[in-house]
Amino acid sequence: MASIQKDIPIAAPAAAVWDAVRDFGAVHTRLAPGFVTDTKLDGDVRIVSFANGSVVREQLVDCNDERRRLVYAIKNERITQHSASFQIVPEGEARCRVIWTTDVLPHEIAPYIEQQMALGARAMQDALGGLRA
Repeated sequence: MASIQKDIPIAAPAAAVWDAVRDFGAVHTRLAPGFVTDTKLDGDVRIVSFANGSVVREQLVDCNDERRRLVYAIKNERITQHSASFQIVPEGEARCRVIWTTDVLPHEIAPYIEQQMALGARAMQDALGGLRA
């Protein structure tokens, strides 16, 4: 299984970043606007529309406030296995890191997923940098 990780430095407090990450239905407005154009909730599934035209259903697996960790999964005709997590790691009072890890099969789709995660990471830095506690 391919495992991809992005370590994203954010110039904002961990609590403020976690508040945006844990808002499962607001990816398009709070977490990665521009990269994600729309998010709709269907129970514990979010339907995410991306700027490139892709639409995926992401199943919430876990949202742990104490660990500041959110996990979701995708399964569709192109992806046989996809599990991803965000974990927020404080770095002092005004900075943190978002650790975004995705495990995916088939291996052939990993370069596409890595490219999309790089775009998403940049969108997160833009959207989250400068948030206040």
